[in-house]
Amino acid sequence: MKTMNTFAAAKRGLRIRPLAPTCVRYVSTEGPCTRYEAPTHTASSPSPATKKILDRASEYLLPVYARPNFVLSHGKGSYVWDTEGRKYLDFSAGIAVNALGHADEGVLQVLSNQAEKLVHTSNVYHHEWAGKLAEELITTTQKHGGLGVASGSNDKSLGAKVFFANSGTEANEGALKVARKVGKERWAAAAPGRRWDSLSCTKTGIVCFEGSFHGRSMGALSVTANPKYQAPFAPLIPGVGVGRLNNYAGLEILINEDTCGVIVEPIQGEGGINAAQVDWLRALRQRCDEVGAVLIYDEVQCGLFRTGTLWAHSAFPADCHPDIITMAKPLANGYPIGAVLLRNTVSETMTAGTHGTTFGGSPLACAIGYHVLKRLASPDSIATVAETSEYLTERLERLPKWFPNILENKIRGRGLIRGLVFEREGDPGRVVSMARERGVFVLTGGADAVRLVPSLNVGKKEVDLAVDVLESCIGAL
Repeated sequence: MKTMNTFAAAKRGLRIRPLAPTCVRYVSTEGPCTRYEAPTHTASSPSPATKKILDRASEYLLPVYARPNFVLSHGKGSYVWDTEGRKYLDFSAGIAVNALGHADEGVLQVLSNQAEKLVHTSNVYHHEWAGKLAEELITTTQKHGGLGVASGSNDKSLGAKVFFANSGTEANEGALKVARKVGKERWAAAAPGRRWDSLSCTKTGIVCFEGSFHGRSMGALSVTANPKYQAPFAPLIPGVGVGRLNNYAGLEILINEDTCGVIVEPIQGEGGINAAQVDWLRALRQRCDEVGAVLIYDEVQCGLFRTGTLWAHSAFPADCHPDIITMAKPLANGYPIGAVLLRNTVSETMTAGTHGTTFGGSPLACAIGYHVLKRLASPDSIATVAETSEYLTERLERLPKWFPNILENKIRGRGLIRGLVFEREGDPGRVVSMARERGVFVLTGGADAVRLVPSLNVGKKEVDLAVDVLESCIGAL
């Protein structure tokens, strides 16, 4: 009997070519898997239909992406297929987006039901789902910890508000605007006769950190401290100071009376899965309090249970929590959405007309987001992430022992955001390409890491396949 995936492919006139048999039943503790030393998914001459799609993209799309020479057609769970019938394990989840995998039936049902009622209203009018999702984000944070609520306290006193956007970049732009406005008001309140709109206001500086990635629009790009992204678009917004993650030296100079906001990722994703230390985050919090700066945690990639907790900082003591959390990627499982979660102590500055969006917080986006958040916050989902991440850690920790001249000893990250760190520049990119040629999608992270951010409902079978392929690829370097 045909499976649904095979049947779906047959309807498209495709021939399914499955991944080669995995080493899942023979996982070795003695040495790395070598079954995938030879490529299984090399790009041959595309079919006429595939070539037509590729030619059209080349003709009409702005060439800002370096994409491989194949076309994805459909997916299910942690797997996708291309138009030539090749099956791939998506161990990147659309860059940490598809938390529930591809073509999730629950998400599809919500999408279909809501699309029959309201897709878009603009924010000129109320609809039912924005308030429900905002309430769920706040009450889930109260339950699991974050934004000043200690984990396990179930503190109901958290006063917070939510603003919905369309992406992580937009969420970060919104957070930076809030910090700038709060800074001006605090500057004005610090001395008699000052006005927040005075041109002499100096409390406008923003601090970010090396290795960060906060987005590609001009404000977010200005705090993305990477010359590769910034240089072509300079000059960027002025008044941005750049520090080093986990470096205490110079914090008092970096974050000063003219600083209105500090933005940091608790775990840097694009920068290489670099985790901020708890004590260092506490030092940031204390310094922000001393000078009246707003502390922003960008949890676009590391938040929403990817680390095993709701927020990457949820389990940290409340004295190192932020004023603002930004989020996006997994919140609607691939449907565009972003959000800013703010303590009332900073949200009160924002009044009607101070910020806005046409598409952000649409009925469809928020209905899907509500469904996804409820699913991710369920005890079963949290237990699955914990079990799978523990198994993934066990398998990854063997690799530096087997490849001591290629890999650094420590595996970065936690939960299901992990980084394999390479000694030689260029090896991460080579391994990503080699894994793809063997039917597995992974990502680079910074200059020295391979980034693993699979769907949060990924199983041990998929972990075995991904790590088996990685072992074979690293062994072939």
